[in-house]
Amino acid sequence: MRAGLPLRRLVRAPRAPWRCGVRGRAAMVARALWALLAALRAGWCLLPQSGYLHPDEFFQAPEVMAGDILNLQVYYPWEFLSNSPCRTVVFPLMTSGVTYWVIKSLQQLDICSSCINSYTLLVSPRLLFTIFSFILDYSIYRLAPFWGADPWKALVLLAGSYVTLVFYTRTFTNTLEGLLFALLMVLVSSRKSSGRSAEPTSSSLLGVITTAGFFNRPTFLAFALMPLLYWASLIVDSQKSIKTLINDFLKFILCACFTAFVFITADTFYFTSVSLDNLYSTNKSSLIDVIVQLHDKMVVTPFNFLSYNLNPHNLALHGSHPRVTHFTVNGVMLFGILHILAIGAGFKMLKKYVHQLMLVRWCCRGLPGLLVHSEGSPILLLFYFVPLAFLSLFSHQEPRFLIPLILPLVLFSASPSRAVKWKLLIVLFNLLGALLFGCLHQGGLIPCLFHLEQLIHSPASSSHPQHYTLLFAHTYMPPRSLLNIKKTDVHVEVIDMAGAGEETLCQTVEQRASNFTCSNCHIFIIIPGTVRATITKCDVSFKNETLIFPHLSMEDPPQIPVLSSGNWRSQLGLYILELNRDHQSL
Repeated sequence: MRAGLPLRRLVRAPRAPWRCGVRGRAAMVARALWALLAALRAGWCLLPQSGYLHPDEFFQAPEVMAGDILNLQVYYPWEFLSNSPCRTVVFPLMTSGVTYWVIKSLQQLDICSSCINSYTLLVSPRLLFTIFSFILDYSIYRLAPFWGADPWKALVLLAGSYVTLVFYTRTFTNTLEGLLFALLMVLVSSRKSSGRSAEPTSSSLLGVITTAGFFNRPTFLAFALMPLLYWASLIVDSQKSIKTLINDFLKFILCACFTAFVFITADTFYFTSVSLDNLYSTNKSSLIDVIVQLHDKMVVTPFNFLSYNLNPHNLALHGSHPRVTHFTVNGVMLFGILHILAIGAGFKMLKKYVHQLMLVRWCCRGLPGLLVHSEGSPILLLFYFVPLAFLSLFSHQEPRFLIPLILPLVLFSASPSRAVKWKLLIVLFNLLGALLFGCLHQGGLIPCLFHLEQLIHSPASSSHPQHYTLLFAHTYMPPRSLLNIKKTDVHVEVIDMAGAGEETLCQTVEQRASNFTCSNCHIFIIIPGTVRATITKCDVSFKNETLIFPHLSMEDPPQIPVLSSGNWRSQLGLYILELNRDHQSL
């Protein structure tokens, strides 16, 4: 014992039993709450969720695979056209493709005679993504101790976020991007017991995940940048030999190249329908000739994606936004107060490092001080804001582009000193988000397709063939696969009028009505209640109308005064109007 040092300074007082008991009860409550939210995530997927977030949740995987595997009538988006494909087919095949192959096999084996219907076509890919979403929970549980966060507090924040409940249970490429980003963070945050060097297997896996993420969405490089820099700083700081360092980086590069080769090969055969047998049989081509022909037809989807999206005119077709939209609007829309608190902490961190720079402190400690685990919060903020800044360089900015950032944000917010006093606001925000995007937003379109699928496949329609014309106006693009119509069937016609004006809409409806001559023909017009008055101006009449509630169209929002009247249910609904054969004016 050093002289003059009081004994009370050397002996740590035992923790009060009541304090340990309170923490134990809090942990038990957090576990129970997480289990409840996890059950809600799975149950709501099976219910299913009626909200329709964006057409890409259907047209980037399920719609394409339903056409290829189940031979259903679908709409192939431009990204999957063979002249310039921008999306890899590997992930759609591994997700929606696998689920559709399973239900097709079950039906062919007579295990389930009616496995293929609108419900299974919608829910089976979503259920797989919901199962995959628990990779986030696993990652949080692994990463929380490493980054100084409370594991169960972080898990509750994650599971209670409407981003997890809604976005991560949908078939977006952004969802896969978030899961790969989570795995990347787990790998770079893993250490040996010495705490000084990265695990030896990380280099190979990092190469595979980084390349797979790049082929899924080239924007993945924005998310992977900071984790890879952090991993590189750990490798350099581990005091390994030069040979070992080169070995680690070579493993990364070789595995990345091999993964790229697999994706390019799969995409080339899918989009060009190349057959090795045909190549060999043509003039008895040599192996070199075959390789040359394959090279000429090689498809590298990320390059096509970048070529298209780096053109400002192409981005303008999908909508241009101010460069600060992600910072000021989308981040708040997805994460609420957590995003605002992160911005405040980011400014404090920036101020701190500028102050250190002015005092020339960090020059003495070395540059890697920003990328070591001496203090987790600053690095987590870099993991959050660096991708956000890179994505802000593009003029087309949608909220879903930011959903992978939920992981570093939750880890940052789950420290004991943060987000505690904002509990009520966080709960209300996520309840509102889940209601808006999980139920209301374009919420009538999926139930409408379920209804139409049952009508088209009803016993009456089967015994007496009918012809159906389905005209959609002022809704999101309807996924035709949910109607469960085979490509060989010609008795169903789908017309998507998108946001057509009154004159164009009436002209199309009246033209269809004038050709309405056959006795077994049915024409249905699907239109939101907010645009219902437009149809009344057309020279047609309707014999049946069905209202599906709720349905909120942000493109044609209801007026507040109308909502306060007795007509609010009509304004928040989607109409299915059946055209009358006697099409006189209403």
